[in-house]
Amino acid sequence: MARAKDGRNVTEGGLGGSGTGPPNLTEGGLGGSGTGPPNSTGFEQFDVEADVGIRAWGPTRAEAFAQAALGVLSLVADPSTVSARETREVRAQAEAPETLLAAWIDECLYVHEIEAFVVSRVEVEACSDTVVHGRLHGEPLDASRHRLGTVVKAATRHGLSVQVRDGRHQVEIIVDV
Repeated sequence: MARAKDGRNVTEGGLGGSGTGPPNLTEGGLGGSGTGPPNSTGFEQFDVEADVGIRAWGPTRAEAFAQAALGVLSLVADPSTVSARETREVRAQAEAPETLLAAWIDECLYVHEIEAFVVSRVEVEACSDTVVHGRLHGEPLDASRHRLGTVVKAATRHGLSVQVRDGRHQVEIIVDV
């Protein structure tokens, strides 16, 4: 476990951790929320009382949404243990970017829950203010191979954020665990 400049404990990539309790922050992808060029992508987990938050970023809103889905789904199963053998198409629509983010995450969780599908990669092909369309790359859950994490119930409707900061798109969502 590393230490960030601001004193937080940081574990890079997927679920990680030392097994002695949850880290303060988990990062995936490239760069961090405070580091790297505007074209970097990634996600980080932040603690919220009784829930978990995911902050994700990318050079486009589509990439930020993809990283948010990967961040949430990495709570369920470590993406590094999943092969991209199959794909699942996912679409969501809503009346505003923030509610679209929650609908997108809920649709991705639905695919996981109904099909027992775990994810190694997420791509978003189209993302407007009201519609998102993408693909989950992964495979059916195999408990003997996949390192499982926690059960994620759904996206909450509080703490939603979709914005552009310093030339990089950033989204935040809190999920009920």
